Amino acid sequence: MAKTDANQIIGTVEEQYKKLPPLPKKWNEVIVKIMPIIALVFGVLGVIGSLAAVGILTFLAPFVALGSGVGQASSGVVGALLALVSSALLLAAFPGTKAHKINGWNLLFWSETVSLVANIVAFNLGGVVGSLIGYYILFQIKPFYK
Repeated sequence: MAKTDANQIIGTVEEQYKKLPPLPKKWNEVIVKIMPIIALVFGVLGVIGSLAAVGILTFLAPFVALGSGVGQASSGVVGALLALVSSALLLAAFPGTKAHKINGWNLLFWSETVSLVANIVAFNLGGVVGSLIGYYILFQIKPFYK
């Protein structure tokens, strides 16, 4: 995907969130301060958890298929792989968020987008709502990243 296409996607989503009321500036400052820690901790935990899930689901897939549960097994593996990608993006975002660079913020955005896709695939309504709230917070703190 070209950089301009990525910026267009971010801009389109951002237009929707500009209409919402802003968070207090102090809250944004606190969120920006702790964001690198959040990205690092959840990135590491997510990578470890999703690798374990992929391994377990891959091992159990033949047994699930015997019980006519192929759909559940394949969606579980897809969800675990999407969680792995999202977590890897969080880890990649750590240095950029620590340095307050827009590149780090962009990686947070794409991590949230992959997470949203995973929640939609899994029909997880709570996760979709969580991702939408995550976008709100991301667009609130975006001005702090250059």
